[in-house]
Amino acid sequence: MTMIFFILGLGALVLGAEMLVRGASRLAAAVRISSLVIGLTVVAFGTSFPELAVSVQSAFLGQADIALGNVVGSNIFNVLLILGISALIVPLRVSHQLVRFDVPIMIGVSILLFMMSLDGKIGRADGIILFSGIVAYTAWLFRKGSKTVEEPGSVQAAGSTKDVTIYYFILQIVLLLSGLVLLVIGSRWLVQSAIVIAHTLGLSELVVGLTIVAAGTSLPEVATSIVASIRRERDIAVGNVVGSNIFNILSVLGVSASIAPDGIRVAPSALHFDIPVMVAAAVVCLPVFFTGRIIARWEGALFLGYYGAYTLYLIMASSHHNALPVFNSVMMMFVIPLTVLVLGGSLLQSFRGQSGDG
Repeated sequence: MTMIFFILGLGALVLGAEMLVRGASRLAAAVRISSLVIGLTVVAFGTSFPELAVSVQSAFLGQADIALGNVVGSNIFNVLLILGISALIVPLRVSHQLVRFDVPIMIGVSILLFMMSLDGKIGRADGIILFSGIVAYTAWLFRKGSKTVEEPGSVQAAGSTKDVTIYYFILQIVLLLSGLVLLVIGSRWLVQSAIVIAHTLGLSELVVGLTIVAAGTSLPEVATSIVASIRRERDIAVGNVVGSNIFNILSVLGVSASIAPDGIRVAPSALHFDIPVMVAAAVVCLPVFFTGRIIARWEGALFLGYYGAYTLYLIMASSHHNALPVFNSVMMMFVIPLTVLVLGGSLLQSFRGQSGDG
């Protein structure tokens, strides 16, 4: 039965992602709001509903490690694995708005979460502050997006201006909502199946939250961004990830910390390793996105490699593997410095190219 629900959940995710992307892109054209804003809000928030449901329930039941690990693990998963896979399918062009505003916001809220975690707990007041942030961010996006005139090709994709009737509008909303429902149901079946397997292997709640639950609740983002990449809806593919990460911290953790009886406790291992990894994953987006405003295939492969290394570290640390010290040394002395040099060189080359054009 576990495998049956796993397969059914996967099928629901694929179908739901296709419906969500199709409905969101057509809705953006119909109401003349940019597809980037739709990706950052409707699609990103919708695909983050599984994280919201899991973290809120975990916080209410006192399972703080799962509530926090789900958000932190999902954000790492979103950047390193989802953007990695999407960029391997097709290089992703990044809009000016993402580089100038949304990615810095993602970095800022990631650092804010780290600062709030220093006392070992995300309290109710912290949760209210975080949730206030998502309200302000969403209001700003829609205010800006409503002033943006969609490019002619997008409106034509919906047929023509005259063809955008109330029935067409309702149809796209139904399509989008149906996709969200399938994504939530599919992710729930997958998560429940994965948790059974994880507990059978004897993993801690934090590791389960950072890996199995985080990956499971992020599967809607995986399916949506991959389908969006295939359909060349690149603003939705990238905006979905950035918007989801912002939503996860400000809304998911904000609501969870607000309703938790004693706030959300932050485990020392999460404070000293997992949250800094999440911050680093957010920070590295800025130079990667800035270089030509394209996420190249080799950068996607780099993201995937780092997610594999992160997952391997969690498995080795939870099992106290003897090779863990060697693994840490290789990462700190060779892999990370080499990555910094490569990204720094690409960034410098981009700056020189812009100077030459000027």
